[in-house]
Amino acid sequence: MLDLASLTGPKAFGKAYQYMLENDTHAPGSVDRELAASMIRLCEDTASYLYDAYTDLRIGYVKGSRPALEETLSAIEPSVLDPEHLIPAIAYFTRGLAEKRPRGLDAMRFGGTEEQVIERGSEWCTDVARVGCALYQLAGFPCRIVNLFNLNAAYSGHVIVEVYCSETWGAVDTNSAVVYRKDNGVPATTWELMNDDVLVNRHKSPEAWCTAPEQFTSAGIANYYVRDTKQYDYSVSRLNDYYRAILTMGGQDWPGGLCWLHGEDREQ
Repeated sequence: MLDLASLTGPKAFGKAYQYMLENDTHAPGSVDRELAASMIRLCEDTASYLYDAYTDLRIGYVKGSRPALEETLSAIEPSVLDPEHLIPAIAYFTRGLAEKRPRGLDAMRFGGTEEQVIERGSEWCTDVARVGCALYQLAGFPCRIVNLFNLNAAYSGHVIVEVYCSETWGAVDTNSAVVYRKDNGVPATTWELMNDDVLVNRHKSPEAWCTAPEQFTSAGIANYYVRDTKQYDYSVSRLNDYYRAILTMGGQDWPGGLCWLHGEDREQ
């Protein structure tokens, strides 16, 4: 019998990433913390389960319950004739959220409802992926959150989504608008990307900074259902000291090279 307990949540990705995720700048108990706590590591032992029974394909959204989000989707839809073309169209919309993001560390905000993230703008992959996940579901596509980790490098996490279309899951980067597909045009799953460096490299571009084989060395999948809005805490938070130090070093291009700043990789 599959032991999901050891493969669920931050602890499934080693002590360094566990420390990082447990010190996330999102508010404790908020939706994004809950999603990180519930993700299941994608590996040989879990792949069949995650691509079969794990995600409920019934969207169950009640029309009219998120009118502002529906309005956002309707503004994307008019230019789209084929429903499947909504997948890249929504990805281009979420990529554009970075253009109106707050500037400066003190102005940064994290979390909140999808409507709040859209209003303020964001390039924070966790928030942007959740916006994409909600919009895809409103458009009729089952969708879920995918956390990617390069376990061989510090602070090398990224969040994308998987969208269910044409009876298969397909990875979509909501920050760069990369829609991963195989040579025949069929959507490419995260699992396929983890096992095929050539397939990942086919999607490289200057804008797609996380489209690299090393970013797909490890992944965790979490279900987020827009129909369950009322069960989540959508608190908005500011930048915490832990992430302030990381982003400050990032702004200096990591003099001396990328490394764990807070001893995350040491025994605690």
